[in-house]
Amino acid sequence: MKYDFLPFSLKLLNLPTIFHLCLVFKKSVEILDTTLRDGSQGANISFTLNDKIKIALMLDELGVDYIEGGWPGSNPKDEEFFKEIKKYSLSKAKIAAFGSTKRKDLSIYDDPSLNSIIKADVDVAVLFGKSWSLHVTDVLKVSKEENLDIVYDSIAYLKSHGLKVIFDAEHFYQGFKEDPDYALSVVKAAESAGADVITLADTNGGTPPFEIYEITKKVRETLHVKIGIHAHNDIGCAVANSLMAVKAGARHVQGTINGIGERTGNADLIQIIPTLILKMNLNVLNGYQSLKKLREVSRLVYEILGIPPNPYQPYVGDNAFAHKAGVHVDAVMKVPRAYEHIDPSLVGNDRKFVISELSGTANLVSYLQKLGIIVDKKDERLRKALNKIKELEAKGYSFDVGPASAILIALKELGYYENYINLEYWKVINENSGLSIGIVKVNSQLEVAEGVGPVNAIDKALRMALQRVFPEISNVKLIDYRVILPGEIKNTESVVRVTIEFTDGKINWRTEGVSKSVIEASVMALIDGLDYYLQLKKRLKVLDNIYSM
Repeated sequence: MKYDFLPFSLKLLNLPTIFHLCLVFKKSVEILDTTLRDGSQGANISFTLNDKIKIALMLDELGVDYIEGGWPGSNPKDEEFFKEIKKYSLSKAKIAAFGSTKRKDLSIYDDPSLNSIIKADVDVAVLFGKSWSLHVTDVLKVSKEENLDIVYDSIAYLKSHGLKVIFDAEHFYQGFKEDPDYALSVVKAAESAGADVITLADTNGGTPPFEIYEITKKVRETLHVKIGIHAHNDIGCAVANSLMAVKAGARHVQGTINGIGERTGNADLIQIIPTLILKMNLNVLNGYQSLKKLREVSRLVYEILGIPPNPYQPYVGDNAFAHKAGVHVDAVMKVPRAYEHIDPSLVGNDRKFVISELSGTANLVSYLQKLGIIVDKKDERLRKALNKIKELEAKGYSFDVGPASAILIALKELGYYENYINLEYWKVINENSGLSIGIVKVNSQLEVAEGVGPVNAIDKALRMALQRVFPEISNVKLIDYRVILPGEIKNTESVVRVTIEFTDGKINWRTEGVSKSVIEASVMALIDGLDYYLQLKKRLKVLDNIYSM
């Protein structure tokens, strides 16, 4: 490639250096993560001290600019966090302590909130104060002028102690709509006091995106200091509002991982960060390096909270790049961007094709390719397999959550299936002690096992019989077991659907069984799960032999 169009000084630079310079000249947006503070205010959400340390370290790896560790003046755990986190060397993030402007009846020197921030021994303070006249006169019960003095004095006091101050103008958008002159006077006072960043907060989460844009733009034209946005999600617009604020000139965004937080939550940084980088071409965190960690960070927070990950979460959810309709799958297999707005690997995610009654043969083809089976999507055998899948879904199956069972059907129709498991008989005896005895006859082998519950007993008996011929079965573990009533009439005569997830430590797969008996449905799913693994191992051996030739 020639660089004749470049100035002579740039001709001396190599491509990586030029790329780095391009990043430098990009507009930057800094990220403040408040998962540990505002996120913990969500209902049924609680972090231990170890949880907070673990999340903070992961956020630092992600590359966030600020980690709001908590409110040191509000509880002992947050105070302990600021002591404990000093034992760790963070690569990029600065720890910030949260607090309120001083109490109306105290001097700044005696105020516990301000002094607790100073005592936390951090470099950054996040200070919130009133900017809605309603809160000033009716909640705080001071005059408008007194509130301006409170804001100014509180910020100036922290600045005098060498702290960087981020001022969160609480209820700013609500205040601006009712009394714009006063709301602006509050943020002007904060700027005069030396605030490094002024964050406009949509505290009740009720402001629509178009108003966020117009108001933020007005503030941007009025102030000279860096502007930020802190959005709540009460009308489902927290992410959109954050992006619109950036579009209007904000260069500081606050939010939480997975959008956790008070009431309906905060702006979800997992959605905001990739959109700023990939859609708005802004310099955020560590760029593409940070994007790769998004799914991992999202999963960590879900895991710590004991909350199942949201499969529909944009960018990182299990279904974020799942394709179910046959037309979609066919197009994606040819040209991925036909239905995908980004490459899923950019955010640490994967593409997934779903098998269901809405599927076309392309969905089956995509799964079979992973097993090294190349077949034309117009193959009549695939049509027959798909028809059987649709018939079973009409009876209660849902192969989008148990695709391995559907793959077994396709393998049988294509002639690639080998019968490894012949279950001739099974029975369960429940004992008064709570234990169960499982009896199976499989591949002419009779086995008996005792387990905690009927499913566990049958599983043990099956494995004992199969491992004599297939020792690799010992690698397979059950990691999830679910029972639901798929029919409209949900009573004791309804069919039940059992979905089981398995792993061998390297890959995971899910199978299903449907019956009026929950035990029989479980046995069906168990057999399919072990059967799929044996079919898979066979196909991998075939592929290994081909590749080694």
